[in-house]
Amino acid sequence: MQSITPAAVALVLTTACCSAQATPHSDRDRLIGAWRLTALEQPTADGALHRLDCSGLLVFTRDGHISIQVMDADPNAEGSAYSRSGYEATYGTYVLNEKSHTFTIHVTGALVRKLMGLDLPRAYELKGNQLIVTSVNPSEHWRVVWTHY
Repeated sequence: MQSITPAAVALVLTTACCSAQATPHSDRDRLIGAWRLTALEQPTADGALHRLDCSGLLVFTRDGHISIQVMDADPNAEGSAYSRSGYEATYGTYVLNEKSHTFTIHVTGALVRKLMGLDLPRAYELKGNQLIVTSVNPSEHWRVVWTHY
């Protein structure tokens, strides 16, 4: 019968420890960091989702802050409820509810000033290194896909 050396035990424990730290266990851990915009889809007049040509950055911090910037590639883009002239810039704090797969952004500042002070609830789904975000407001039918850097 072969015996296990202390060095082998230490190697197994170190590998298990480091692997556990490298793999986040909670949605909160997985959300922390910077995300690049992969897709932004908005409904057309007939209700079908249309993919916009845009780029963006989403940042979640461990201490509960969030920052979102999105820019439409079209220099003649119109504004929306969240943007002006095709540019969105919003920041504030967020509260995460992992059970309902939602987070709520408390808007501290925004390019669209009427958003300031509002709470914007969002549904989310984590798939691999992607974050899919939608509004919980039944009248809003947009969808945003972010990829973790």
